Amino acid sequence: MKAYDIKKGNVVEHNGTVYQVRDIERSSPQGRGGNVKFRFTMYSVPGGTKFDLSVGGDDDLKEVELARRQATYSYKDGDAFVFLDDEDYTPYTLDADVVGDAAGYITDGLTGCFVQIIDDAPVALQLPQSVVLEVIETPPELKGGTATKRPKPAKLNTGIEIQVPEYITNGEKVWVNTTTGEFGGRAD
Repeated sequence: MKAYDIKKGNVVEHNGTVYQVRDIERSSPQGRGGNVKFRFTMYSVPGGTKFDLSVGGDDDLKEVELARRQATYSYKDGDAFVFLDDEDYTPYTLDADVVGDAAGYITDGLTGCFVQIIDDAPVALQLPQSVVLEVIETPPELKGGTATKRPKPAKLNTGIEIQVPEYITNGEKVWVNTTTGEFGGRAD
């Protein structure tokens, strides 16, 4: 596969390691006849180690077939997370190091997840864009005196901490963006 055909999310093999392309920068050199260069920001699958690769547009990269299966979080097996395929209930076990920071967004019965599979082995997890988590610990709203709405820290039921508006109280459920870790509003 030529470098210029590669899109975000494609999975390629480079030096015997499999990577998923997360970001692509394209640069055209000045002057005539210059070759377009591409810089891929990639993460190893599994493992998630970042790697930057610069190639010419005509360079060949080996694409790896990656299957994506929609799955629902089922349970934790030791340090591993077990997801069940939404169609045929195949269990996919992902180790804690593969799940990484995503663990902070995984709650019982979480749907809309995608498990990425290479050669029948689950290698990566893609979370839904936003998840609902419960606020278990946040300081009370400061009364009076502040016209500005300052965010305050809130600890959530999965153990992660995010910034929330002052009016949010303990026990409330909130939407959290799984990419940025930002508060996305109250959840009903």
